[in-house]
Formats: sequence, C-alpha cells, structure tokens
Amino acid sequence: MERRGLTRTIGLCIAFTVSSIGSGCVKKELYTQCLADLQFERNRTVDLETKLKNAQGEIGRLGQDMRARDGKLEELNVAQADLVSKLEEASVLNVALQDRLKKAGQSVEQLSTEKGSLKTELAETRKQLDELKRQQAAAEARLAQFQDLVKRFQKLADAGKLRVVMRQGRMIIELPTDVLFDSGKADVRKVGKDTLTEVGKVLASMPDRRFQVAGHTDTVKISTPRFPSNWELSTGRAVEVVKLLVDAGMKPEALSAGGYGEFDPVAPNDTDDNKQKNRRIEITLVPNLEEFVRLPEKAAPSTTPPAPPVKKN
Repeated sequence: MERRGLTRTIGLCIAFTVSSIGSGCVKKELYTQCLADLQFERNRTVDLETKLKNAQGEIGRLGQDMRARDGKLEELNVAQADLVSKLEEASVLNVALQDRLKKAGQSVEQLSTEKGSLKTELAETRKQLDELKRQQAAAEARLAQFQDLVKRFQKLADAGKLRVVMRQGRMIIELPTDVLFDSGKADVRKVGKDTLTEVGKVLASMPDRRFQVAGHTDTVKISTPRFPSNWELSTGRAVEVVKLLVDAGMKPEALSAGGYGEFDPVAPNDTDDNKQKNRRIEITLVPNLEEFVRLPEKAAPSTTPPAPPVKKN
C-alpha cells in the first residue's frame, strides 16, 4: 500500500511538472512542495520496510519458540505417560503384595515376632563371627610362633640333627633316636648329648612356655628286665632327654615326659626306612590355655528319666 502511495505521489508530481512546463510556467513553491512530499514518502517507505523486516524476524523467533515449546510439551506428555504406567505397575504390585500377605496370614504381631527372632539370630551370628575372628587371630599367632620356632632351630635342622614340624595342630621338634641312643638302650650317646644341649639352650630362651618330651619306637618288640616292653623303653628315653634339657638350663617345671611305644607311628612299619622314622623323640610345645580353640557351648543331654504318667482314677 505504501509503495502504491509513493508511486501515486511521484505520478502526480510528474504530471504537475509536465502540465506546468506545457503552460510555460512552473511555480517554485509547488515544485518544492512536490519534492518534499516525494522525500517524505521515500522516508516513510524505508521506515515501513524496516518495520516489516523486524516484524518478520520477530515472527520467525516466535515460530522457533513455539516449536521448542511443542517439543517440551511432547517430552512432558511422554514422561507423564511413563509415570502413569509406573503408577499402574506399582498399584498392581501393591495389590499382589497385599494378597500374598493376606494368604500367608501375616499380621503386625507376627512380623514383630519375626523381627525379634531375626535380631536374636543376628546377635548370635555376630557372636560367632567375633569368635571366628578370635580363632583366626589365634591361628595367625600360632603360625607366627611356629615360624619363630623354625627360625630358632634352623641351624640344627640344616645339619640334619632335628626337624621342626606341625602335626595335628601341635608344634613339634622331632629328633631321630638313632642319633641319640643305641638300639634297645636309653643312655644318650655323646653326639646326642651335644645336640640336646644345643636344643636345651634354645628352649631355655622361651621361659614362658611348657614342653612335653615323648618317646616313640617302631614295632620291633623288646623284653628285658629294664624294659619289659616298648612303652618302658620309650618312656625311659624321654626321661633321659628331660634330664639333659634341665642340665642345659631349662626349668624342670616347664618339662614333662611320656612314652607312646609303637602306638603313635608317623609312617607304616613296613620298611626299614619307615621304622627309622617311627623311632624318634618328640619335644612338643604345649599350648597355653588361651590358645585352645573355644568350642560352642552345648548342653549335655539330660540323663534324668521321664516322670511316670499320672494314673487317673
């Protein structure tokens, strides 16, 4: 419309100018007014075009905002549908749980009782766990003690005079009797005395421990006035070893002696080599009371006979 107005103004000005020229007189005032009107229309046209361009840009921005809003709205619709679906699933699950509780006959009182039972079981489990931790600590301490014992006797072990072994949870210093004694005798040989003196000095450095010396034989029988059986022979040898350990500096109250004869073998008595393994002196480290594994307490079965039934008249 603005362009048509501008065109009309320009046409009028041209027509006026032509008619004026034809008549031979052009009024200056009219000419100037016509130019001013023309410039005004031009300025107004530029201003309107600028406004139109701005309006078109605003329309484009509003279109983008509307598309973004439509996208968010679509996301919200999807999220709402998902929430509705989850709510429906939760409702179904809730109904199923209520049905299961109803069928199982559960009640608040029953649940409270079960909770108390679980607390009791948990306390018992924690108690057992603490006991297992204590046992593990004791086992680790005994392992460290065994490693220390091996280290103390490493020199004698390397020389083949003894062995440090762990058997049935006991730490044992094992000496072959063939090195200590002549066959069928309980008197310690010279080389055996030297070995026992070294052993006694090492054990004397452990004053807070107790040791049991035990003699063992093979299955070859002996029958003499001094040793009617292998029991007497094994016990007599253990006693002689105890005496030499005391002479080496050990306290008598830290030692005890015993004989097992042929009844605690470490190998079958079927070959000469195995029989030699069974002829031995064992010095066992006696565990302290706190080192024993604590067994769970269990009440002994009652020996009281049941009461006789009451006769009804």
